[in-house]
Amino acid sequence: MWCPVHLINGFVTLCDMTRLAEPQVRGHDYIDIDTGALAAVCYPDADAFHLKVCSDFLNWLFIIDDWMEYNVVDVQRTHKSCISALCDPINFDTEQLGAKMCKSFFSRLRETAGPGCTERFIHASELFFAAVAKQVDDRTKGNMYDLESYIALRRDLGAAKIGFPLIEFVAQIDLPDEVVSHPAVIALQDATNDHTIWSNDIFSYNMEQSRGDVHWHNMVAVLMHERGLDLQGAIDYAGQMCKNAIQHFESSRANLPSWGEEVDRQVAIYVEGMQNCMVGSLHWQSNSARYFGKDVHAVKRDRIVKLIPKRPCKA
Repeated sequence: MWCPVHLINGFVTLCDMTRLAEPQVRGHDYIDIDTGALAAVCYPDADAFHLKVCSDFLNWLFIIDDWMEYNVVDVQRTHKSCISALCDPINFDTEQLGAKMCKSFFSRLRETAGPGCTERFIHASELFFAAVAKQVDDRTKGNMYDLESYIALRRDLGAAKIGFPLIEFVAQIDLPDEVVSHPAVIALQDATNDHTIWSNDIFSYNMEQSRGDVHWHNMVAVLMHERGLDLQGAIDYAGQMCKNAIQHFESSRANLPSWGEEVDRQVAIYVEGMQNCMVGSLHWQSNSARYFGKDVHAVKRDRIVKLIPKRPCKA
């Protein structure tokens, strides 16, 4: 996979600024996440400019998510400052690093993104921050999730919805609101979202169970708790959910109506973009040291994961 050097160098700078390496959990430096590669496999048709914006967004997302998860920053203040930066990336002034990152990538995104795409990105970001706030509050109060409530929360918490407007951004299209809000398109988005986040929960379970608060972060733990499954049974169940999401995607695609030749052309690009996000994220996760550290190649070869010993969650 080709990944421009400037994408990697940009992330090195961010990591130097944020000091977010977690060798105790991940067994590697934070730079090994390689979000440049993630951007490249999810948005393979992007030119250099658009790919850099997508990569910088993903850099911000991983960093801000870790900050909020580990209480490095206040969730509500971060929410307010980042959304303000997205709404006015040129004039909004802030000293908060997360919001500065938003100003940087979003001012460039708005250079070519259409108004609908821009608004959808901001709205999805709002949903993400609201879901993080709920998760943090639930964890503090010890509120446990059943499967239904976890699925509802995770669809916003996983931030995959923010990635959908980037498909439009990269392709330089701006779908009409009536298309994006159509039940068949929403069903495609849900299927893409579900496949992406369920597979992520499978890949990330080992890393998250080692922190001791996995129930608030992972489908596998929720399934074990609610369905009384052992670990392998929960993994298998989540894997079947991923297969079901693919089937849902295909059946939803068959139900797409026609909006006319030009809009249909753009919808076809959008649907292909969702496919790329599903396949790209799957390949990236299976090759990422973020989840398996130095054992990543052995895990991919043997399909066997050795559980990391549990340790207290970092405050």
